[in-house]
Amino acid sequence: MAWDEWEQLKSDAAERGSARMQLNRAPAAGGGGSASSGDLVVHDDQLGKLGNTAYELRQQFGTASDFARPSTFTASIDLFNDGLDMGSALTELHDAWNSQTGTLKEACAHISNYFDFTRAQHSKDEVHIQTSISVSKIDDYIK
Repeated sequence: MAWDEWEQLKSDAAERGSARMQLNRAPAAGGGGSASSGDLVVHDDQLGKLGNTAYELRQQFGTASDFARPSTFTASIDLFNDGLDMGSALTELHDAWNSQTGTLKEACAHISNYFDFTRAQHSKDEVHIQTSISVSKIDDYIK
């Protein structure tokens, strides 16, 4: 926004009799939002629960997906040593399964880490916003 536009908006607001600046919402006459519908709302406890769920899924899936891995690998080697082509096919299946489970576990870890990061970043943003914006100072500039 150019300085001229800002000055024009200020003079328009003064003509309408607006005494205060309105942040994060449109004026009520314009059918705008309100604090409950227009603001970003983050519930820290919900983010924590989602992050914990992703972490628990990763842990449980890691254990459950590894259950048959040793016996599958042993069976594939035994079949291959007996001269059966099924042994090499089972080895390929074993390797593909390990690759896919690794990808899924990484995705769950990424989701969990993302929610942890989001919680921490949101807290920092809240502190920054609360400490750096003074409505009374903003009002001084508008008048």
